[in-house]
Amino acid sequence: MSDHSPPPASLDLDRLRVVASLGRGAKGAVFLVDTGAETLALKAISRSSIEKKSRISNGSSESAYRRIWFEHNVLSALDHPLLPKLRGSISTDRIVGFAMDFCSGGDLSSLRRRQTEKMFSDEVIRFYAAELVLALDYLHKSGIVYRDLKPENVLIQENGHLMLVDFDLSTKLPPKKPQKTVEQNVKKPPTKTSTQKRLQSYCFLCNSGISPDEPDPVPNRSDKSNSFVGTEEYVAPEIIRADGHDFSADWWSLGVVLYEMLYGRTPFRGQTRKETFYRILNVDPDLVGEPTPLRDLIRGLLEKDPRRRISGEGIMGHEFFRGVDWERILRVDRPPFVPGAFREGEDDDDVVDLEGVVLSVFGGGSADVDGLSICAVP
Repeated sequence: MSDHSPPPASLDLDRLRVVASLGRGAKGAVFLVDTGAETLALKAISRSSIEKKSRISNGSSESAYRRIWFEHNVLSALDHPLLPKLRGSISTDRIVGFAMDFCSGGDLSSLRRRQTEKMFSDEVIRFYAAELVLALDYLHKSGIVYRDLKPENVLIQENGHLMLVDFDLSTKLPPKKPQKTVEQNVKKPPTKTSTQKRLQSYCFLCNSGISPDEPDPVPNRSDKSNSFVGTEEYVAPEIIRADGHDFSADWWSLGVVLYEMLYGRTPFRGQTRKETFYRILNVDPDLVGEPTPLRDLIRGLLEKDPRRRISGEGIMGHEFFRGVDWERILRVDRPPFVPGAFREGEDDDDVVDLEGVVLSVFGGGSADVDGLSICAVP
């Protein structure tokens, strides 16, 4: 991460043109905006909603603002082609927000569902998995535990490469030093579109999973975090057990994501959250099919004991990634899916009161402001 990046530009609300509404959730509303120089995704949060939630939870609005600006500061320090850059921030009496790169290809979950059998081939999984490993490795070496890896948070850039987004639930720990898994239990395997759908995937920016219990997202001086945070189907066992968790929790989530790409479903989903958590803690993943390097890697990632879970260099050196040139993966010209640039419709010239839309969204129900309809997402 870059510690000396220039501060992002302060965006002028009056100069922003709203192109489309990308989504909304408990954490904010997201818009596709045109600054005149570039098209960006703008995450905006109503100040009144922050105050209201703080009163309901008997918490401090100061803590809520600290979490918003923690994400802001993480984005401003990131410097990696698979991670977003902070392009600007906005602050008025009624809203706060920040702008970042817009990805025209939607999210990985939407792309998987568009496949004939709702799943990817091993070759496609290898490419996307390698890019996720590179992104997580960069974050861990920068001291960031991501804590919310899921397909909805993995977007596809215009050039077909991935972008890992939404750092709302992330935390800071002492940076991870390069090392191999303490005790790997991985065995060697035998040798042998439409524009609207892509826009809807941007709910990622404002619809994270379980919020952290910790009130202040300040750098953690210990080597573990004890907060309960994540999205239930992807959360690691040690988080559920409240044993304290570190970077290894992200590798567990990667295992869930790879399983979902291979089988078209997550491995531990139950009828209720309680049943899902029970299965995460007590049930082994059902890796149906003949032994393959991919299934072996998934098994190693879904090791319930984080001390034995494969991670870092162990993942990069795994049989599944044999032949992968880690130095060149980011320079691949033709990824599996290349969406191309976003093109506006012919009726996108209406001026929208962005502040008014954000306030109406957080007020509940739906609003139609100057022709831009925004509906509450259940």
